[in-house]
Amino acid sequence: MHRLHPRAAVVVAATSLMAALLAACTAAGGPDAAAVGIGTTSASAGSATASAASATVTSCGTTVPVPAEARAVVALKSSAVEAVVALGGAGQLVGVAAVDGDLPTHVTGVDDAAWDVTLPVLSEDVPSFEAVLDLEPDLVLAGWESNLSAEGAGAREDWADLGVATWVSPSACRDPELQPDQLTFDDVFAEIEAIGTLLGREEEAASVVAAQRSALADLTGRVESNRPRALWWSSGTDTPYVGGGIGAPQLIMDTAGLGNVAADVPDTWASLSWEEIAVRDPEVIVLVDSAWNTAEHKRAALAANPVTAAMDAVRQERYLVVPFPATQAGVRTLDAALALADQLAAQPAAGEVSP
Repeated sequence: MHRLHPRAAVVVAATSLMAALLAACTAAGGPDAAAVGIGTTSASAGSATASAASATVTSCGTTVPVPAEARAVVALKSSAVEAVVALGGAGQLVGVAAVDGDLPTHVTGVDDAAWDVTLPVLSEDVPSFEAVLDLEPDLVLAGWESNLSAEGAGAREDWADLGVATWVSPSACRDPELQPDQLTFDDVFAEIEAIGTLLGREEEAASVVAAQRSALADLTGRVESNRPRALWWSSGTDTPYVGGGIGAPQLIMDTAGLGNVAADVPDTWASLSWEEIAVRDPEVIVLVDSAWNTAEHKRAALAANPVTAAMDAVRQERYLVVPFPATQAGVRTLDAALALADQLAAQPAAGEVSP
């Protein structure tokens, strides 16, 4: 059984008192729940609903009230951490964990100086519920839904019982029914805006989204209609884990002017055998670069594997590289597409051998 933090006990007591006062007021013919700001419920994952007195945010089927003031924020996974920093909320962070790589130095719509921060690292892996609770958070953000579970940093219902708001990237919901049918930039921008609402940084979120929409329109205008077939190799060696047809890899490749050879796989990421990949014959291979499975390691593995060594993309070294933290939906999604588009433009045409 989880212990109740002293500050959380005060929050729960205050919530109970508010509920009692509301019941008495309503019974006497006073204002209803909406009038006194007992949050409204938004219907779609990742959306935010606000009124003059209240706001709620829904993600992965859970609706939470927006904190009156999110002064103590814990962020799990790079996508959540980067969103907070991008919106100018680094000073609100009291702990970060399970960060996948270094912060970027540039993100469209964000002042480069925003990234010059020292993060309060709680742990390299997903921390325990007790470790996060000790930080007395007002808000816990997570890039993956599994981060907020009984085996991870605490189930969302446990945090709700303590009066602590939680949010999970809707693109990473475990229930397929709660994921976008196919991730779009409207979904990505809605995530940024939802985090802005939770942090009390709506104007900053609107500014980032406006800048990225403009850059997206420019990129869309210069992408070639002839899209080379591409494989997105995220992880795994014996059996590769590749970008499927509905998540961030598909969105990034499509935006960059690449055709995903696994577009028919109805998943965000999925396993696909090397033999099947060879049959699909990608003309370009996107290598996800991480500390635990670098792009250079992937290059060597492709050259050493008899099945893949015969592929033209491997023989001609037609590789594009994307950093792992940029592969999840978030503030870096657009820049990942921009970077791949630039790398693609610098590649020799399929069939040509680079000098």
